[in-house]
Amino acid sequence: MKKLDGAVAVVTGASKGIGAAIARELALAGANVVVNYATSREGALQVIRDIEEQGGKAIAIQADVSNSNEVDQLFNETVEAFGKISILVNNAGIFTFAPVEGITEDQFLRQYATNVWGPILTIQRSLECFHELGGSIINISSGVTRLLSPGSALYAGTKGALDLITVVLSKELGPRHIRVNAISPGATNTEGAQAIGAMSSESQQHYIAGTPLGRIGRPEDIAHLAVYLASNESAWITGEVIHASGGLR
Repeated sequence: MKKLDGAVAVVTGASKGIGAAIARELALAGANVVVNYATSREGALQVIRDIEEQGGKAIAIQADVSNSNEVDQLFNETVEAFGKISILVNNAGIFTFAPVEGITEDQFLRQYATNVWGPILTIQRSLECFHELGGSIINISSGVTRLLSPGSALYAGTKGALDLITVVLSKELGPRHIRVNAISPGATNTEGAQAIGAMSSESQQHYIAGTPLGRIGRPEDIAHLAVYLASNESAWITGEVIHASGGLR
């Protein structure tokens, strides 16, 4: 018997990177998985194929997590396919790095809409769908909240807000037997990090030099921790922001 047999998980932003790795690992642990995506349908379908090749079950559902109507549809389709949920992973996020004078109103609104309002919307809607026995909400934060690098004020602000939301909601939802935790990844080699140049050879050497475990993170490193937080093995853990960074500070 697998540790997540019978569980139903919704993973937002799961068509690539950390979200895709989490979806795959949850499925390997026995959960039925909803692979949410905003625009990359082919990426989501590839994740579905990967899961099915390993004997798992998953469906892809398109939804922009900052849009309340689309979030409603995401959970309506989830309940129709699988019934009650027991795991919600808020991974969908966007980022733009710029010095403070370069931050635009559009960037501010888009990042807060997706990175902060999005998790609030999904959590609100998920509460109607959680199993009576409760479950686990896992928010994906970022190591920028500790590194505090120049140019990261906007993105770090959204993830700092998510960290505080995590702790507050752990107290608010605890009586419903819903645990709320966050994972804060360090430098991790994802498509998004590559796209902004954060995984250049020079950047990787910089991160490796500051990481006691001596390497760049992999999406699977975060996914394994997500499976733990989703399972009953972490039944006594809530309100935590866990840094998965190889010691990078």
